[in-house]
Amino acid sequence: MGTPYTPKKASHGDWHPADIQAALKKRGWTFRKLSISHGYNPWSIDKALTRPWPRAERIIAHAIGLEPWDLWPSRYDEDHNPAIGVRRRLRALQSTNPPVSINVKKRSPL
Repeated sequence: MGTPYTPKKASHGDWHPADIQAALKKRGWTFRKLSISHGYNPWSIDKALTRPWPRAERIIAHAIGLEPWDLWPSRYDEDHNPAIGVRRRLRALQSTNPPVSINVKKRSPL
């Protein structure tokens, strides 16, 4: 298989979409082929280039021979968990635990 292609990195550490596409092409893949081979709509997988989608990120990264956090370090925490999941869990906790004191104005009788 050889050494993975290491492109020039973007300022925040994520690979540039064109570099990801080139690395896939070198391995004989296109986003369309990846999508179809994993049971997705032919134009689905490439959406991971512009927005977080951990499952698609994993498919793309493994096709290149890397891990998703190697391609998109900004999308993963230090334990290699998707960072978006952390935000969702925090929001869920906040929505299930209402504030302790709620200021409700009592209406005066007419």
